[in-house]
Amino acid sequence: MSVSAVAADRSVCAPLPVLGRDVLVPLVTGGEVDYAALDYAASAPALQRVWDDVAAYAPYYGSVHRGAGYLSQLSTDLFENSRRTIEEFLGCRTEDQVVFTRSTTDSLNLLAAVLPENTRVFVFETEHHASLLPWEQRPDVTVTYLNAPRTPQQAVDTLEKALAAREPYGPALVCVTGASNVTGELWPVRELAAAAHAHGARIVLDAAQLVPHHPVDLGELDVDWVAFSGHKLYAPFGAGVLAGRADWLRDAAPYLAGGGASRKVSRRTDGGVDVEWHTTAARHEAGSPNVVGAYAIASACRALTEAGFEGLVAREQELIARLRTGLAEVPEVTVLSLFGDDAARVGVLSFVVEGWNSSHFAAALSAEYGIGVRDGLFCAHPLVRTLLGSAPQDPGECGAPDAAPGEKSLNAIRVSFGAGTPDEHVDRFLHAVTELVTNGARWNYRTEGGRCVPA
Repeated sequence: MSVSAVAADRSVCAPLPVLGRDVLVPLVTGGEVDYAALDYAASAPALQRVWDDVAAYAPYYGSVHRGAGYLSQLSTDLFENSRRTIEEFLGCRTEDQVVFTRSTTDSLNLLAAVLPENTRVFVFETEHHASLLPWEQRPDVTVTYLNAPRTPQQAVDTLEKALAAREPYGPALVCVTGASNVTGELWPVRELAAAAHAHGARIVLDAAQLVPHHPVDLGELDVDWVAFSGHKLYAPFGAGVLAGRADWLRDAAPYLAGGGASRKVSRRTDGGVDVEWHTTAARHEAGSPNVVGAYAIASACRALTEAGFEGLVAREQELIARLRTGLAEVPEVTVLSLFGDDAARVGVLSFVVEGWNSSHFAAALSAEYGIGVRDGLFCAHPLVRTLLGSAPQDPGECGAPDAAPGEKSLNAIRVSFGAGTPDEHVDRFLHAVTELVTNGARWNYRTEGGRCVPA
């Protein structure tokens, strides 16, 4: 279902309660203001519901799969029920597996580790580094980087052409984002999946920026795997998910060797050991798992489902429209986009301001208005370079470059929001942008440790 269809399906809802909504931060100009968290794309604040669920479980914490005691058995049930909750949330098919990892990055590195020998991987240069970089860790895997498309259809056409030209014809994997972590634009996942499958390839969806904002259904999208992180999904703990087809996971050596992944270990007469590995998700979950992290993700899945994704999407689309309208009224602001102004997107938007170093602008938003955004290249260096029209050798890094306020540099500003964002935070942001562009910063700033900070 498209964003517009979801938005039209239900009335707008109120923001969900999140931690930190009442935190006061000091301003360099004096006084305090409640913190406007507009950096959801990096880490979303935890839902109050998730925090309460985890707190209620904490006294009953125990190690899973190994103990005969009550708390261990309870924790085991909670851990495996969390897996089933996530399976339902993602629309997993009967044969799919949900593997718990540390993050999206860990999930995609796991998938890279289990690829069959001599797999060809196709990935657009527009990807986050988590989905751009893991594949070359395998010396037997060939990676084809595809140029940034300028329309969704061009993305499909580019992939079709690359897959059709591949030689030799063997195992192939396409990796694509669901929503850009730089522009927020939605990618044509279903069409890309169809193209991949038509040419005998599989596809993994990096849903880190999509799953907090929009329903994700593996069956509907027809993707082979989906990867995401709990900390993007309003769950504050270090856990992630790789969900999808079991065969490559089952046929490969365990991602980590150790207890939990092994079903049976015995000594051989020659002094070595024989190991029988699990064929379930446990095969790639060696060691004591992050029970709290898994439960937090499942709690967030339940909370979003019960709140009604349709209403959450509708409200977010209203905030996006308000944000884009407000920024359009400031001529000095240029919003970054691959697919154009009319492209469907989630609550992630990046921009540059004429005459401003982006680090300086972001620092002033924080110090003078209590607004938290992100500046830099957002761990998507090739994409941001393309959007800014820069050459590959131009200076820049993931984080603010060491440039003085007002000095031209290769970085941008990203504002992102979600289910817990009050209207006032977006309004305050637009007011701050207008004031800074019109009147300039009210404070002096300097570069310290690669960051622009109040002097």
